[in-house]
This record gives sequence, C-alpha cells and structure tokens, in this order.
Amino acid sequence: MRRIIASALAAALTGCSEPVPRAAEDAPPAVAAPAADAAGSAGSASNAPGGTTAAPVTPAAKDVILFVGTSLTAGYGIGADLAYPAVLQQKLDSARLPFRVSNAGISGETSAGGLRRIDWALQAPIAVLVLELGANDGLRGLDPRRMEENLDEIMARTRAAHPQADIVLLGMEAPPNLGPAYVSRFRNVYRDLARRHDAVLVPFLLEGVAGDPALNQRDGLHPTAAGQRLMAQTVWRALLPVLQARTAQRASSDPS
Repeated sequence: MRRIIASALAAALTGCSEPVPRAAEDAPPAVAAPAADAAGSAGSASNAPGGTTAAPVTPAAKDVILFVGTSLTAGYGIGADLAYPAVLQQKLDSARLPFRVSNAGISGETSAGGLRRIDWALQAPIAVLVLELGANDGLRGLDPRRMEENLDEIMARTRAAHPQADIVLLGMEAPPNLGPAYVSRFRNVYRDLARRHDAVLVPFLLEGVAGDPALNQRDGLHPTAAGQRLMAQTVWRALLPVLQARTAQRASSDPS
C-alpha cells in the first residue's frame, strides 16, 4: 500500500510547479519567518512560495504548539485557516486542552530554509514543535544526508532553546522514480531522527491523501480542505497523547 501511495505522490510531484530552483536552496529567505498564530492570525502567513508576513509569537496563557513546514502546513491554495494546523486548533478547543497552534509553514520550504529561520521561530517559549520538512528536498533529489543534518540541527536547537519541549516529526515519502536506494535512505532519515531526539514520529503525513483526486487540488499535490482534515486526524493521533501527558504533568505539579 505504501508503494502505491508513494507512486501516486511521485506522479503528482512531477507535475507540480511549486518548488523553487535548486540554486535557490541555499539563498536566504526573502522574509524571515516567525510563527503565525492560527487562532488569531491564521491568514497572515503568505501562500506565495518563500514569503510570510507573520509576527513573532507572544506569550499567552496557553502553551504554544509550533508548526514548521512547507506548503502542506501553510495551506497552499486554500489558506492557512483551512490547513491542518488550524483544524487541530479546533480539535484542541473542543477537547478543552490548553494549547495554542502557531503556524510557521512556508510554501516551497526546504530543510535548509527551515534551519535558517528556526532561531527566530524559537524566540518565544513553545511546548511542542511539529516539524514537517523534507518534501521539497525529496522532490529535488537532494542528498538525504544533507536533509538529515538540517533536520537534526533544527531539532537540536529546539531542545537547546526549550529543553522541556516535545517534538513531533512528520515524515514524507520520496518519489520512487529516484530509485529504491534513495527512497529507503530518505525514509530512514525520519526514523533515525525520531530515535535520536526521542521524538514522536508520524511515518507519512499524506497517508490516505496522496494520490486521491478527491482529496487534492488540480495540481495533484496540494490537499483540498477535505484532505487537510484527514491530515489533521493523522497528526492528532500522534499529538494527542503528547498533549495529554503534558497536561497531566502540569496538573500534578500545580501547588493549588
């Protein structure tokens, strides 16, 4: 089943015009990208590749869940208010869990771009980092070792800045036309990083979405609102136990 989904994803990727040229990988982002509050300013993050006008997260009563990712997180084509982080905010509110989603997704983002902007995104306290990067690295056929180094550094800096933060790593699949060796190395990056940083791993963010025309926009790659809701459910299954544990720990340590 995974092979079928990956093949469908590859077909969609080959027809997608979103990623920027390879030469742009190491260029600095046009605008630095701190997090955008999905609850109050979900529309502030631009859907145009490589740009955002979001403001830094400010301290609030609710702990922050920071989402760092690509167009999948930014809600390309439908808007951030319909992307899976915003859907997760609705689930959090319904469950009365004291967390606030902050969406720092940027269309066209690579692992290298995420590393360049992570320090700014981490300026304010966070409780959880949800990391969704790598899809555009795989689309370009970039060396998985380089992607691993970038993601490893992002996770290390997160823990250095916020030692108590949890990390949820959202995995992707490489296009199978790059060969079985590349696909295996790419997939193993996420598994190895999750073990190394004691992170919760979602093996494939687009499980059940990739390759389904009913759940993707006309480009065949970017999910519709319905696809984003399914992605939110996939992330929710991994994220909810993390948040419940944090909530219980906070309640047990509360002197009142």
